[in-house]
Amino acid sequence: MCMGDARLVNLYTGRNLRTYGSEVLVLLLTAVFYSFAFPGFLSDNGIGFLAFFALIPVFAVIRNTTWKVIPFYGFLFGFAFYMCFNYWLKTFHPLAILIVPIIKGGEMLLLFPCLKAADRWFGKLGYLFQSFIWIAYAYLSQSWFAGYPYGTLGYAVYRYLPLIQIASLTGVWGVTFLMIIPQAWAGAWLGDLVAGRAEGFGRYVRKHLVMIIVYAVLVAASLIFGFASMSYWNRQVPDRTWNVVTVQHNHDSWKGGFETYKKNFNNLRLLTLQAMQKTDDVDMVIWSETAFIPSVAWHENYTSPDADIAKLVEEFVKFGKELPVPLLTGNPEGVIDDPSLPPILEDGRWNRKDYNSVIFFENGEIKETYRKQHLVPFTEHFPYQKQMPWLYNLLLANDYNWWEKGTVPVVFKTDEGVTFSTPICFEDVFGYLTADFVRNGADVIVNMTNDSWSGAVSAEMQHLAMAVFRSVETRRTTVRGTNSGMTCVITPEGKIVDPMQPFKMGWHAYDVPVYSTESHDLTAYAQYDDWFAWVMVYVSLALLLVGGGYQIYQAVRTRSKDPSES
Repeated sequence: MCMGDARLVNLYTGRNLRTYGSEVLVLLLTAVFYSFAFPGFLSDNGIGFLAFFALIPVFAVIRNTTWKVIPFYGFLFGFAFYMCFNYWLKTFHPLAILIVPIIKGGEMLLLFPCLKAADRWFGKLGYLFQSFIWIAYAYLSQSWFAGYPYGTLGYAVYRYLPLIQIASLTGVWGVTFLMIIPQAWAGAWLGDLVAGRAEGFGRYVRKHLVMIIVYAVLVAASLIFGFASMSYWNRQVPDRTWNVVTVQHNHDSWKGGFETYKKNFNNLRLLTLQAMQKTDDVDMVIWSETAFIPSVAWHENYTSPDADIAKLVEEFVKFGKELPVPLLTGNPEGVIDDPSLPPILEDGRWNRKDYNSVIFFENGEIKETYRKQHLVPFTEHFPYQKQMPWLYNLLLANDYNWWEKGTVPVVFKTDEGVTFSTPICFEDVFGYLTADFVRNGADVIVNMTNDSWSGAVSAEMQHLAMAVFRSVETRRTTVRGTNSGMTCVITPEGKIVDPMQPFKMGWHAYDVPVYSTESHDLTAYAQYDDWFAWVMVYVSLALLLVGGGYQIYQAVRTRSKDPSES
C-alpha cells in the first residue's frame, strides 16, 4: 500500500458523528450561498461572481466523505439549494415548493456518487472528469419529463456578456464548463487541506501546470471571441426595424371568472388604444401568454352555454380583427376531444381538450395559431396516469389541469415579411426549442410569458436570465411580451433593453432590430443545438463504464491473489 492510500485509510477510519455533522453543515451553507449567485431573495439581479467559486466546498466534501453517505449528501444539497433558489414556488402552489426540491435532490442523489467515482478512480485528472459529468448531469436533468433548467450554473452569469458569447457555439453548456473546471480543481485541493494531507498549493499548481495553461488558453480564447462578437454585433445594421408595442396588464391569468376576463380585456384594449394613439408606425401589438382566457377556437365552433362569455369572445375577436395593425396574444385553443360525442355531454361536462396557444390577427382574420410544445411538468402535463394513478389523482385534487402538447415549431410571417416564433413562457428556458424555431426560419423570437403568479421579481429575473442565452445562442433578437415582467427586448449579444417596471400595468414601444437568415448565417448552436452537452454525456458515460470496469477487474484480481479470500 502506498503512502497516499495509508492516509486515506486513516482518514476514513477516523470519521465520527462530528465529521459527518460538519460536512452536512458545509453542504447546507454552500447551498444557500450558491443560491445567492442567482436572482433571489437577497438580490433581484443575483450576485453572479459568486458562481465562479461557490461550489468549491461541495467538491471538497465529495472528495473526503465516504461512499455510504454520498447519495444522501447529493439529495441534501439539491433539496436545500432548490428550496432557497426557488423559494417563490410556494406562491404557485404548496405542492410545487416540495415537488421541485425533491426531484432535484433525487437527481443529485445520482450525481454525487458519479462525481466521487471520477475523483476516486481517475487520480490527477479526477477534477476534469468531474467537470464532464457535471455538464452531462446539467443537460440530462432538463431532458426528461420533469426536466427543469432553472439553477444551471452558467445562467448565473447572464450579465457577463463577454464570457457568455461562446453560447453561440456551445450553448450555456460551454459557459458552465469553463466555470465548473476550476471549482472542481480547487475543491480537490481544499478537501486534502481539510483532511490534513494537502501538499503545498504551489506544488499543487506545478503538478497541474499543463492543464492550467490549457484552461487559461480556453478562457482567453473565449473572452477574445466574446469581445470580438460583441464588437461585430454592435456594428451590425439590422435588415429592418420592427416597431412593436408590448402591453403589460399585470394580472395573474390563473385567476379567472367572467368578471376577471372582462376586466382584463378592457384593460388590454384600453392600453392598446392608448399606445396606438401615442406611437407612430406601429407594426405589431403584443399581449402575453393567456392574456385572453376564453377560447376563441371553441366559442367560434360550438354554442356556449354561457351567453356572457360568448359575447365577450365575440367582442374580443371583433377588436382583434378591426385593429389596424397585427395583434399577437395568448389564448387557449379548445378543440373537440371525442369527435363521436357532442360538445357537451349528458352529465354536463365539456367534450373538450385544450392547448396553451398563441393566435395571430392580421388584416381582419386569425392567420395562424401556435400550440405550446414543451409543457410544464405536473402543472400542465403528466403522462403517467396509468403508471402512477395516485400521483395523478393527487395533482388533480390540488387543482392542476392538463394541456395537450403541440408538435409543430410554427413560424409566423407578417404581410410585411417579418418572420417570428413564439415560445410560450417556460419554453424559452430550453435552448433546443429556440434553435428549432430559428432553423425553421424565425428571424425574431417573441416570448409570451405569464410569471405574475410568482409574486417575485427574482422569479421573473431568473426566467429573463435564461432568455438572454437564447438570443446569444441563435443571434436573434428576443421580444418578451409578459403580463407582469420582465417585458423587454434582448439583442443578439445578450443586452437587455428597456425592461418595463415589473408588476405594473402599462405599455412600451420597442424598435426591434431584425437580422434575417439571408444576411446572417445560422450559429453553430442554432444548427446543432445541444451538441456540446451530448459530447459530455457520452464521454462521461464511457469514463464511468471504463473506470467501473477497471475497479471490478482490480477487485477480482486482488481477491484471486489473496488465499484468505478463497
